[in-house]
Amino acid sequence: MSFLKSIAFIASLFFAFLPRDNQEKPKVLIIGDSISIGYTPFVQEELGSKASVFHNPGNAQHTGTGLNKIEEWIGDENWDIIQFNWGLWDLCYRHPGSKVQGNRDKIYGTITYSLEDYSSNLDSLVGILKSKTDAKLIFVTTSYVPENEAGRFQKDGIKYNKAAKKIMKKHSVIVNDIYKKSRKIHQEFGKGNDDVHYQEKGYQALGSIISEFIANEIK
Repeated sequence: MSFLKSIAFIASLFFAFLPRDNQEKPKVLIIGDSISIGYTPFVQEELGSKASVFHNPGNAQHTGTGLNKIEEWIGDENWDIIQFNWGLWDLCYRHPGSKVQGNRDKIYGTITYSLEDYSSNLDSLVGILKSKTDAKLIFVTTSYVPENEAGRFQKDGIKYNKAAKKIMKKHSVIVNDIYKKSRKIHQEFGKGNDDVHYQEKGYQALGSIISEFIANEIK
């Protein structure tokens, strides 16, 4: 072997064992509502060296939106992990005459999706996900619903999570149950007892929970 060929051979071995770039990291897609939009930047930061993390465009809202958009969100990407959640929009009561943001009104409004319809929609969504991708699926439960939220009953968050976990068990989908942890975070870093959203520190704390769970699944 000539000297130049020897150098080329050694160089090829060197580059073969270099760390893979971002394009070759595991690809993670997060599908979810405004809570997930809030914590995704922190997940992207924490998992930056381990995975490329993306969020579906905009707010995934309720399971009806999911059924209309899920195939578009998956696209042709070869996802390694897809984390998804629906619930807060599904259990929300709205009334066209309400002046509260989003027309929320749990007294005179109509629920977006009943518990039965939510379960049925989730069942269909998991079926679509399994048929369209080989990605590992992670379902994240609905986060904490404070008592004075205008369009949501606190007890419904627990009921919808229980129904969702039943569907995930049926399909052998991994569940990251964040409800109890999110309650503690909300009490310290929530935007108030009438708002499901969080301050920046709250989203950061949620992001750490999500990041740790995904990192374990990547391993």
